[in-house]
Amino acid sequence: MYESIIEALRRGAAAEALAAARTLVEDQPQDATAHRLLAAALRQGGERDAALAALDQAIALAPEDAQLHLERAGLMLDGRQLDAAQADLAKAVGLDPNQFPAYILQAQLALGRGDLEQAESLARTAARIAPEHPQVAAVEGTIALRRGDADRALSILSRASEKAPDEPIVQHALAFAYAAKGHFAFAEQAFRRLLEARPTDAMRAMIADLVRRQGRPGEAADELRPLLERGDASPALKRLVGEFEMDAGRHEAAAALLKEVVLAQPNDRRAVASLTDAWRQSGRDEEARATLESLLATHSTQPDLWFARLLFETFAGPEAVAIVERWMQAMPDYIPALEARATIHQQQGELDQADAIALRITELQPGHSSAEMRVIDGLMRTDPDAAVNRVESLLARAKDENVRKMLRQLLGRTFDAAGQPDAAVATWAELHAEAVPQRLPLPPQSDHIPAWPPMGARAEQAPGMVFLWGAPGSLVERVALTLDHARLPLLADRLGAKPPSDPTQRYGTTQALLDGGLDPSFLVSQWRATLASRGVQDGRIIDWLLWWDNALLLALRPHLPDARLMFVMRDPRDMLVDWLAFGAPVPFALASPEEAAAWMARPLAQIAELHEQDLFRHSLLRIDDIANDGAAIAARLGEVLGTEVRALPTGAQGPDRFPAGHWRQYADALGEAFAILAPVAVRLGYPAS
Repeated sequence: MYESIIEALRRGAAAEALAAARTLVEDQPQDATAHRLLAAALRQGGERDAALAALDQAIALAPEDAQLHLERAGLMLDGRQLDAAQADLAKAVGLDPNQFPAYILQAQLALGRGDLEQAESLARTAARIAPEHPQVAAVEGTIALRRGDADRALSILSRASEKAPDEPIVQHALAFAYAAKGHFAFAEQAFRRLLEARPTDAMRAMIADLVRRQGRPGEAADELRPLLERGDASPALKRLVGEFEMDAGRHEAAAALLKEVVLAQPNDRRAVASLTDAWRQSGRDEEARATLESLLATHSTQPDLWFARLLFETFAGPEAVAIVERWMQAMPDYIPALEARATIHQQQGELDQADAIALRITELQPGHSSAEMRVIDGLMRTDPDAAVNRVESLLARAKDENVRKMLRQLLGRTFDAAGQPDAAVATWAELHAEAVPQRLPLPPQSDHIPAWPPMGARAEQAPGMVFLWGAPGSLVERVALTLDHARLPLLADRLGAKPPSDPTQRYGTTQALLDGGLDPSFLVSQWRATLASRGVQDGRIIDWLLWWDNALLLALRPHLPDARLMFVMRDPRDMLVDWLAFGAPVPFALASPEEAAAWMARPLAQIAELHEQDLFRHSLLRIDDIANDGAAIAARLGEVLGTEVRALPTGAQGPDRFPAGHWRQYADALGEAFAILAPVAVRLGYPAS
């Protein structure tokens, strides 16, 4: 919707660009880009004061947008600082002062239009006149910044600032270069110097945002308070200050400001969401209900208000039902309202009604993912063959490869429900085999360890240290979610983008411990050394490991005897089926069911040995019969850890998995793989068949 305006600006058709920009602003009054383009059109047409007003409105809507502030720097030069620029030029280069500023101004206009090539050409022309002038550096640095090269921009602008520390255009561009590099304190200092010289609301808003980025949201809000006290503050500014107040934990102040915004602009989604949070944090439920009911009386087609209203009633309770029914009357066939009603039906056990609504959603919006899933789940309960046919129909129409993979995984589940285990295994195994190149290789496992070092002495007051591990399919992730929800010191960073670099993360550690290449005491010292950077301050930790091998006991027994091991356990054959059907939190390669079973049997056999010989303090957390019961998992964890563990909310751990013993449905389809796992299953206390 911007292209026609930009093209008109490129052609110099100011009147055409201005007419289109005014229409866009009328249609999109909250769109900062619309106001920015209006400013560019006004500027090109010679209406500088109006252009400045339009750009200030854009900045008020998006005070964190660096590009808007850079364009305002050009407007400040255009007409407002021209005499000073001419005098500076006369002293610096002794050339005609009228020619050089013209090129700089044109370059600033080109930057405002986003035409970096023209800006660069004009900057080269200006540089031929005054190659060392700081305004040339300001344009060159801004071009580099707009092209994403913040390092080059900072280098150019820093040198220019040293030569001309009082040049505002340089300081303005330098401040944004600092911000782009994450040097927020330096950016704040630069903007404060500019604010002292020429105070503007937009500059103060930028400073406040930089203060917030440095972790001082309360100071950021206080920075903007004087603007609110004038009485003409825009809703966007009030919303910004309200959000800063929320970040500072000053929820009542936030609620008061955000309420003003929502009353003025009930369609402001961001303000509604922030106000809802402020009401909940400050316990002002009655005020929330009254305000939202008043707004809904005149704005019944604003879905964000309905979403907010539901948050102040008990989930799926009678009041929530009544609200959703009103919502559906106000917005017939509105899919989010239908989804809300289906969710309540499902929560109340009214599955047929939920399925019927889901089917209606798929009629209104074919391919709607969550509704299709609900329809298919219903068919798996009532007509599994129809579920197979529906998924195959969706798969035939799907074009996106990621969607096709999801549907193929789901097709396997429908085959399972339809009593076709051979087809289910074939479908899942094919998916896993295709993904092997993108997956982690299976960790190597050690052979038998003939002798163990003696256990070290335990400290009387050692902090709680637990190592958590579960094989793929064990549903260890549900245990981890429960621990995290209960605010216990779980660390899951080994599964994330920035894992710790200690030896327990590396595949080669097992062999290095066995052949003497890694000193066991060094392993423990390295593990301890990473704790502070992982956010552990008091030594208490539940460290979720990627892999387990008993070779780690060579280090743990003598050097970390105060730790405890926690292994999440299910029947190994159920774990294999779950791994095939649903994957695992650690994306290990699964080339074939037989290869996966052979690998899984090795760490499980080591755990069986550890348990049989009591090689280290440990717990086997068996969740076979409670895997789908969040409250029971929390209770079992509480027994093991000796503390109360809060259960996950209903549904938070995801959809139910196959029940314990479901592996028997696959006795033929996975016979070879189960034969590999049967001996270790028996050692761990599970029946042979």
